Amino acid sequence: MQWQVLTFNELDTLTLYSLLQLRVDVFVVEQNCPYPELDDKDLHPQTRHIILKKGDKVIAYSRVLAPDVSFAGFPGIGRICISQTARRLGLGKILVEKTLAETAALWPKTDIHISAQCYLQRFYQDLGFIAASEPYLEDDIPHLKMIKAADPTAL
Repeated sequence: MQWQVLTFNELDTLTLYSLLQLRVDVFVVEQNCPYPELDDKDLHPQTRHIILKKGDKVIAYSRVLAPDVSFAGFPGIGRICISQTARRLGLGKILVEKTLAETAALWPKTDIHISAQCYLQRFYQDLGFIAASEPYLEDDIPHLKMIKAADPTAL
């Protein structure tokens, strides 16, 4: 298994298919949430796709979004998911740490924003995020805005 960080243009068709399949399996099927999975953010030239594959299958995935793509003035991370067969192995924490490192390398000294599902609030807090909103519904699932400050003493 090997981690990859790729732009959209660097994705081969099999990897693209597998990461989209994982995202649909987790966010649409498992969470019973029909929503437009293809949102054009994948295509942005500064978007980075963080991928862990086992053979030809993507088993862990996230994406890094440039400032202003999802959050005004700030980079964001999202679509964080682990395949059902790879859960409970600690990959979620590793995936988010790699995603945060990639984001910080691209936009140093900049806060990182996320729209987190409420049930994962403690998970993200343990990784340095703080809640920055009241809960709200996103695709009928409770979320809250969370921020990982570039300078934790500034929040």
